[in-house]
Amino acid sequence: MMSSLDDTVDITGRVLVSGSAEGEVLFTDTALSFWGGADAVTGEIIDRHHPLSGERLTGRVLALPTSRGSCTGSGVILELILNGQGPAAIVLEHPEAIITLGVIVAEEVFGQSIPVIAVGKEVFAGLRTAKRIRISDAVAGIGSDIALTDQDEAILAGERGEAAAVAIRIVLRMAALEGATELIDITRAHIDGCIYTGPGGLAFAEKLRDLGGRVVVPTTLNAISVDHRRWHAQGVPEALGRPAADVADAYVAMGAQPTFTCAPYLLDDRPARDEQIVWAESNAVVYANSVLGARTMKYPDYLDIAIALTGRAPKAGCHLPEERAPGVRVTVPPLDGVDDSLWPLLGYLIGTVSPDAIPLVEGVAQHLPDTDALKAFGAAFATTSAAPMFHIAEVTPEAQSPDAFAALDLPTIALTHDDLQRAWRELNGADAGPVQLVSLGNPHFSATELAALAALCRGRTRHANVPLVVTCGRAEMAKAEAAGDVALLTDFGVTLVNDTCWCMVTEPIIPVDAEVIMTNSGKYAHYGPGLTGRTLRFGSLAACVEAAVTGEDRGNLPVWLG
Repeated sequence: MMSSLDDTVDITGRVLVSGSAEGEVLFTDTALSFWGGADAVTGEIIDRHHPLSGERLTGRVLALPTSRGSCTGSGVILELILNGQGPAAIVLEHPEAIITLGVIVAEEVFGQSIPVIAVGKEVFAGLRTAKRIRISDAVAGIGSDIALTDQDEAILAGERGEAAAVAIRIVLRMAALEGATELIDITRAHIDGCIYTGPGGLAFAEKLRDLGGRVVVPTTLNAISVDHRRWHAQGVPEALGRPAADVADAYVAMGAQPTFTCAPYLLDDRPARDEQIVWAESNAVVYANSVLGARTMKYPDYLDIAIALTGRAPKAGCHLPEERAPGVRVTVPPLDGVDDSLWPLLGYLIGTVSPDAIPLVEGVAQHLPDTDALKAFGAAFATTSAAPMFHIAEVTPEAQSPDAFAALDLPTIALTHDDLQRAWRELNGADAGPVQLVSLGNPHFSATELAALAALCRGRTRHANVPLVVTCGRAEMAKAEAAGDVALLTDFGVTLVNDTCWCMVTEPIIPVDAEVIMTNSGKYAHYGPGLTGRTLRFGSLAACVEAAVTGEDRGNLPVWLG
């Protein structure tokens, strides 16, 4: 790195995407999720928990250590580049996949790009006081050192069609970024890129479809941006509903199953332990790795479909046993009388203290977390951490043995009650008082969660001015309907929405006049303020039902936290 007389810093480093650029520095040492963190239309940083909240990245050189949170960040950076609102360049502390993949797709498919460069810890720290950055003629490698099979060569040569050829070029570039020297076969995929981020994502999907793209492994689809069957009836504007449905239809046309759920691990056909898969959607990735013991990297949107079209993935990251070991030990203090609000809060907090290392969590096995608890924990963890998985001692498959990681000399972070209370305050952005909407189902509710909700609603009356809306997958809703729980929920006045999830839900499902939203999701409590412009309150499922009945949240701390 060299500083010139005009206060412009010339930098070099590992080039992830080629190019030249110069611009004012926008620096942060806090990782950012572009989905829920940056507005794809305006370039504003909308994560209200982030130090750069309110800043615009348009035309500036964005210097950040790495990404975090949602796999859909790649879609947001694609839209920003295509609509001219993106940064002039991105400077990272170390290589990352999600942001970079969005830029690679912009370059490979649309011929537009910005340079992306990783400079290392020391150089990155020195950019804190820089005013301008210049990147000159940076040239990236494209994976020429990766050993290709005859099958790979055939795909690359176009023998499986143009869509597969485009797809494997993208796969190879990401394999090089991840340090892989070969590709592996995968057995299934879950596509997160079916979310509508803007016209760029739709154009990408339709181009792959029109080029003859067909998935070659069983492929499920994530929640999309609307209820595919009912968006007209729900009053969703045509300007959103039509393109959102078109994106989904393009992926279905390529052979993907219209599962439309952000919780694919709830489907009857779920991955087995050690199965090599390719999943996107941050909460699904950490659940697959951590709870099911399957093997997937945290795949960015668009890389998911590229791999599904080829059946080939980089042999790197959590596909390898040695990359699944914990890098930090996190201990949880003794807690009495815990309820379901513990798990999203704990996941959120542990993600903040372990932003890029796989944690080994100790001190919670005695609370007997079930699959719903682990789902809530994982979703919140994946919101604040870039790590692709977690271990919970004596609970998750690879940490069930007390001696599982005994040989590792891990640094230890000891959480305190004060830490837990601080995280609770962070998730409760609104003062205690009136609530105008109760939001449940981020990630999608399971049939057991719908049953628990029905039990809490039985014999009670919903406040006339407080909608209670639940998002859930079609399959789990069918189970709840068969069990009689849907009828109970309908009697209470619950609105059940399929196919979409709260990270995409907008007006009119969110009432125009709603100012405060109550949720039991740590993920939505974090993203909601930026995505909706509303303030969020967080609490247990019982507290959410109480707010739906009374029209307010009294703000009482749970017993285990008080």
